[in-house]
Amino acid sequence: MVDQITSDKPLVALMRYASPYRQKIAFAVLSSILNKLFDLAPPILIGTAVDVVVSQEDSLLAQIGIVDVTAQLWVLALATMLIWAMESLFEYFYKMLWRNLAQTIQHNLRLDAYGHIQDLEMAYFEDQSTGGMMAILNDDINQLERFLDIGANDLIQFLTTVLFVGGLFVYLTPSVSWMAILPMPFVFLGSLWFQRKIAPRYASVREQVSILNGYLANNLAGIATIKSYTSEKFEIERIREESDVYRQKNEHAITLSAAFIPVIRMIIAVGFSAILVAAGLLAINGRLNVGAYSILVFMTQRLLWPLTNLGNTLDQYQRAMASTKRVFNLLDINPSIQDGPESLMTPHVQGAVVFKNVRFGYKEGPQILHDLSFEVPAGDTIAIVGPTGSGKSTLVKLLLRLYDINSGSILLDGRELRSLNLSDLRQAIGFVSQDVYLFHGTVRENIAYGSFDASIEEVVAAAKIAEAHDFIMDLAQGYDTIVGERGQKLSGGQRQRISIARAILKNPPILVLDEATSAVDNETEAAIQRSLEKITRGRTTIMIAHRLSTIRNAHQIIVLEKGVQREKGSHEELLALNGIYATLWRVQAGELAPVSSD
Repeated sequence: MVDQITSDKPLVALMRYASPYRQKIAFAVLSSILNKLFDLAPPILIGTAVDVVVSQEDSLLAQIGIVDVTAQLWVLALATMLIWAMESLFEYFYKMLWRNLAQTIQHNLRLDAYGHIQDLEMAYFEDQSTGGMMAILNDDINQLERFLDIGANDLIQFLTTVLFVGGLFVYLTPSVSWMAILPMPFVFLGSLWFQRKIAPRYASVREQVSILNGYLANNLAGIATIKSYTSEKFEIERIREESDVYRQKNEHAITLSAAFIPVIRMIIAVGFSAILVAAGLLAINGRLNVGAYSILVFMTQRLLWPLTNLGNTLDQYQRAMASTKRVFNLLDINPSIQDGPESLMTPHVQGAVVFKNVRFGYKEGPQILHDLSFEVPAGDTIAIVGPTGSGKSTLVKLLLRLYDINSGSILLDGRELRSLNLSDLRQAIGFVSQDVYLFHGTVRENIAYGSFDASIEEVVAAAKIAEAHDFIMDLAQGYDTIVGERGQKLSGGQRQRISIARAILKNPPILVLDEATSAVDNETEAAIQRSLEKITRGRTTIMIAHRLSTIRNAHQIIVLEKGVQREKGSHEELLALNGIYATLWRVQAGELAPVSSD
């Protein structure tokens, strides 16, 4: 993971991030400069050739010892071949170096940004849209890659042209060189004004991309709901509105960027016309060599004409910097849940869990858990029950440190969770959620997720324990069947059993089942219960359950209500207590009508 290197100035942040590639960048910069210098040489050769034809034995080449005119032309021909060869060679080098650098930095930055997102706490994801994060990981990083691929070289070669040609003008004709240089301050001042005006417009465009991507991602994920509620027209209108805002913001930026080149072209025309006339008069009056005049005319065009492309380069630069700022702002977010210093060896975990005076509330929300205290001896099964919103699933998230408690402590084998390495802690816990998530891939890959080196025999054994093997073998390609995105090709009960098989294969010392049988029929539930009786034996198990029949054999049952522990005991003890649990049991057994929550 990258160190904190961000800055209010995105270019500075990018340079710091790219510091490991300093040597490659130096070679790329050098290749760009040399390519441009060789590219600027032909006008000098043309001027020299004119001088040879006009002055012959009195030419510049004759003054350095090459008197024969034919020999002078051959020298110019050989010099031309050499210069063009070197220009081509360094063009190959700079394109190869800049493009490879762009791909490398893009690749590493995307991995760093994605890795950083994975390290952020769950609270961060509650405030962000998936589309917005995808816009940063794809669009923004790709925008930066496009600038490094082309724009960086364009800027370097532009500066090389200004310095070299400007110096040549001063050397050849100090008296009129200012005419060619005069437009440049206006161009630079105009460019700075352009940057200040265009930057916020492109930042607004990038933000709107995130919003639009968010709607698109949500709609694609919820396509079944859209179809079932026949809301296609509503959604296309909503996308049309957001896309139109994106179009308008781009139009707002384009209006300014499109005006840049025509204005710059007219400024350049003034400078070119002035040098054409002024230097021409000097040549007519014999105060300037004809060859030198030819060089000035050609070089004026080479100096000023690239300014017309400066607008495109700056346009690309501003887009890249707007994207860079968004990427590095993401990298600047510090995870609030930090790794603890102590390692945890999974084979040595006994599984004793203690909640001691735990209080928790989600950010800017009400308190969910109030002074919750209980113990789970190693190897025991404990069940957590209670009405919706009582904090059952929140308790599991705290055990996995997906969130951190506000006060109190949670201990595993006598050690505070916050002192433990996060990866080690989560490796010791097998989690089966009521909201099963399967990845696009095969059945085998989904069962082996997290146990990536498991053999097919181990996968099949876990599936059999989870009562999943039979239905898997009925699928078209068995364990090689593609389940689709989020497992959409499977039923809810099938997805749940694959999720249970995944936890079984992991073989953790602690097993957490959050409504693990919520999406299965009674027959499947009975089969899973038989499996769970086997895999929970001697293993610390925490079961969150709505169906009380699934937890009646738990060593201990805790009843929560609005985040407060109301009852605790075995199934028989709680029935004898004749309290909340007994009422819930009788309702589910059909002995009582459900109590209205109104």
